Amino acid sequence: MKPAERRAWAVGWLAVAAFVGAVISLRYLDVRYQILISDEALRFERPWAALLLLAAPLVWLSRLWIQRGARPRLQFSNASALRIPKGSWRARLSELPGALRAIALALLVVGLAAPQSIHARDTAEVSGIEIILTLDMSGSMEAADIRPTRFRATKAVVRDFVNRRPNDRIGAVVFGRDAYTLLPLTTDRAALRTALRGLELDQIDGRGTAIGNAVGVSLNRLKRSQAKSKVVILMTDGESNAGNVSPSQAAELASTMGVKIYPILMGVSDTAPVQQGTGIFGRAIFGTANYPVNPELLDQMAQQTGGEFFLVSDREALEQSFHQILDALEKTDIEDAGRMYTELFPAFVGPALLFLLIELLVLLWLRRWP
Repeated sequence: MKPAERRAWAVGWLAVAAFVGAVISLRYLDVRYQILISDEALRFERPWAALLLLAAPLVWLSRLWIQRGARPRLQFSNASALRIPKGSWRARLSELPGALRAIALALLVVGLAAPQSIHARDTAEVSGIEIILTLDMSGSMEAADIRPTRFRATKAVVRDFVNRRPNDRIGAVVFGRDAYTLLPLTTDRAALRTALRGLELDQIDGRGTAIGNAVGVSLNRLKRSQAKSKVVILMTDGESNAGNVSPSQAAELASTMGVKIYPILMGVSDTAPVQQGTGIFGRAIFGTANYPVNPELLDQMAQQTGGEFFLVSDREALEQSFHQILDALEKTDIEDAGRMYTELFPAFVGPALLFLLIELLVLLWLRRWP
């Protein structure tokens, strides 16, 4: 293999490796690139596909290097021999098929990236409830008295609950030693499911249970709500032992705002099984840990705000608790502008196919038939 060909192959393999690595990284991060155009926005659902555009110049450079190494070198005694004669239309259009193909491939790549225009939807009246899901992420949520663990069972039940409430605006707050907003009130079910799916216990400081702070942050997300039914579903498994707001203060503020708190206590005793490792055949080995609970505190918060307290010991009871909470709530009309997505890929794929057809016709016209 000639040096030029080796360089071309090296560049080609390097491009393939870089492309594969970039695609894996962007897919892992679940990136959606969005740009603002005047009052509207354009979003690419699969922006990693745009990396295919890098393949075109790399292939072109590789081709030049291969041709350069294979080009014969001739010596001329008279420079007039190098004059380029006037060619026919076929000669002048010999590069047109390649250009058409490059344009078509570029359009196909943009279409593969799934462009979408984002429009503000006309304000609509949605009958529903405004709910903040307040999820405990303290270390005690790894207990396995609710299988597979308290935390994973809660995530699964919450995800099912979100799917069953299409007309409610739902937000999420997570807490451990402190409390954080995971997602404000929204009707975007996909965004909420994605945010919940990515939660893991080690993402925040779980060395405490700040119930008062968690309820305070949840109330902050509801302070501008005009809905008749405003609810905080507090899912926890421990006693409040952190934070600078007491649960009683938070419950008093919730009562003033007309927000009902529905606490769900996962676990019925101060001791719970916790996985401590795996055996020689991959079987889980469990030990016992001490995680104090305070059902009296949660019951008091529910009574103070007009909510209801639930004590659950398994996943089935957890599911029933969610449905009992929501079936009793009064619904109201909520104004929700929302967003609409319009697929734009046909505007790119159609012209791409047209350019490929034109390329085929030009190739047939340029070919010299015997």
